Amino acid sequence: MENNNTEEIDIRALLLKALDNWRAFVKWALIALVVGMVVAFSIPKEYSVKVMLAPEATSSSSSLSGSLSSLAAMAGVSNLRTGTNRDALSPLMYPDIVKSTPFLVSLFDVPVEVKVKGEMVQTTMFEYVKEYTKSPWWSKVISLPFKALGWFMGLFRHQEEETGTAELNPVQLTKPQAAVAKALSGMITMTVDQKEGTVSCEVTAQNPKVAYALADKVLESLQNFVTDYRTEKSRKSLEYMEALFADAQRDYYAAQKAYARYVDANQGVVLQRVMVERQRLQNEMNLQYELYNSCAQQVQLAKAKLAEDTPVYAVIQPPVVPNRASKPSKMTILAAFVFLGLAIEALWLFWGKEFLQSLKKKDDEGADTD
Repeated sequence: MENNNTEEIDIRALLLKALDNWRAFVKWALIALVVGMVVAFSIPKEYSVKVMLAPEATSSSSSLSGSLSSLAAMAGVSNLRTGTNRDALSPLMYPDIVKSTPFLVSLFDVPVEVKVKGEMVQTTMFEYVKEYTKSPWWSKVISLPFKALGWFMGLFRHQEEETGTAELNPVQLTKPQAAVAKALSGMITMTVDQKEGTVSCEVTAQNPKVAYALADKVLESLQNFVTDYRTEKSRKSLEYMEALFADAQRDYYAAQKAYARYVDANQGVVLQRVMVERQRLQNEMNLQYELYNSCAQQVQLAKAKLAEDTPVYAVIQPPVVPNRASKPSKMTILAAFVFLGLAIEALWLFWGKEFLQSLKKKDDEGADTD
């Protein structure tokens, strides 16, 4: 009971002490409010575009494979492989894909339109990030010593050639290219909801139209990347079968013409050798026709397999040009700075003064002892 009473007395004493010094709290709150306003209005506005899509469910592959097997059986093909384990690229890998260097580099040439000094300027995403992206004033102040140090060190070594998108090599990026790729990576956030089976992508930029253009391109590039990955084997198989079909068609037409010419040239002739040659040409034409017909069926099956392997995406939330900035939250920044100012004053009032007084008292006692 005594401890509880002591704690209540201490808290009451602290509250009374705070009330006695309310002017100091108000002063620090106003100072923090002014600093918070400077910080809040110095941070450039950012606009966010959210996109949500649902990849194709894997359960539909079984029905497609069954239909494809039936088509193959009708064509007389019995060993067609239609396994359902072809999807080695799961949606869980999508965030890693959009953060990869080749994917980010593919976004450099996205055309965007920005307003500069009242005029609309057509540029690329690379130039926008490099030339037209703003930063708070204190970031320039902080980076100034490092830039000066880099300039000084550059006097003692060969100047590296820093190019933009010229001779772009994803394996070896220049410093400006690497900086732009890093900035683009920070502008894109992708999450996967395993429970709902959806993929969400949020793109943030200082210009609403740029955010929209980048989000639209990220969605398109991701779909193309996954589609190319899943259909690569089927596309190569289709190209191979089409090449075989073209050769078989050419050989069949040639055999057909040879047979027709021979028959026309030997009408009415009843010699046995003529009949034998005619039968041989007819058999060769029939053989070429069977090969031609088989290749035609294989091409159709390859097209069906390609259609089966091509993924389908349901875009739940398409990209939309935002009309309001998402960042920074000025009220949150102001509230945080006011709280910080009050906390600093409280620490100084309840602990800082007593700590300094105790140090001063020890110094005075030490001086009196000497």
